[in-house]
Amino acid sequence: MTDVDRSNVTRDEMPFVAPCRKLSAWAPFRWIRLGISDLMQAPQQSLVYGLVVALMIGIVCLLAWFRGSQWIMFAMLGGFVFLAPLTCIGLYAISAQLERGQEPQMTRSLRAALKRHFGNEMIFALALLVIFLVWARAAVMVTVFFPTDGEASLQELLTYLGFGSMIGAVFAAITFSASAFSLPMIMHRDVDSITAIVTSINAVLRNKRAMVVWLTIVVLSLLIGVMTAFVGLIAIVPVIGYAAWHGYLETIDADQFPRHAVGITSIPRSERDAYEDNSSTQ
Repeated sequence: MTDVDRSNVTRDEMPFVAPCRKLSAWAPFRWIRLGISDLMQAPQQSLVYGLVVALMIGIVCLLAWFRGSQWIMFAMLGGFVFLAPLTCIGLYAISAQLERGQEPQMTRSLRAALKRHFGNEMIFALALLVIFLVWARAAVMVTVFFPTDGEASLQELLTYLGFGSMIGAVFAAITFSASAFSLPMIMHRDVDSITAIVTSINAVLRNKRAMVVWLTIVVLSLLIGVMTAFVGLIAIVPVIGYAAWHGYLETIDADQFPRHAVGITSIPRSERDAYEDNSSTQ
């Protein structure tokens, strides 16, 4: 089916989920390499974007530390894990412009992030917010395991930390599965948020080893960024965002869905077949 044909397809004729390709466990390292390449091609736009995100995270954490408590800071950092995917859609737009041989412009990227796909982004953000609120409530309930009588023993502390870690891991896995490929798909094709989320979950479940490697890279990178007083995030955030875009293009086969009528992704990529030689559709 050609792009012209797809433009006339009604919503009822579209599949419920886009098929995914089988990935090798080392595919995320290729995405990182491509992300670094995008950073080198658009250094000014990338670093400005990274600086803004790093400042936002740093200010929130400092306010929590000096005006609230360390526990508030840790909670806000946990919330960032849930909301971080929303900060990357402008970076996807920069990568999309580079693929099409266009000069990357911040105005076009911000328009894509804040205007063209705003409705679907808000639905996605609402879904993440619900998950975050349930996670926060679950975190409060875990405090029933915290020992309050006298000095806590090592076994009691391990029980408390163990329950907290298990609950946090469950919610983190749900969030990661739902957001790994959904926002790039919304940016790339004219799909609704539910289709994008289901597609993302399906792709993650079918590529568990690659997704474990990818999640490990993301978490370690963000920890390095925080440990460098947030300075490292200036470069880390753009690279992770670009890598996520390339990971989506390599993983998801969205050709059955129509392109956007206007915007950056309304025209084909100059490298539209770049990933098909490295993977097979399933």
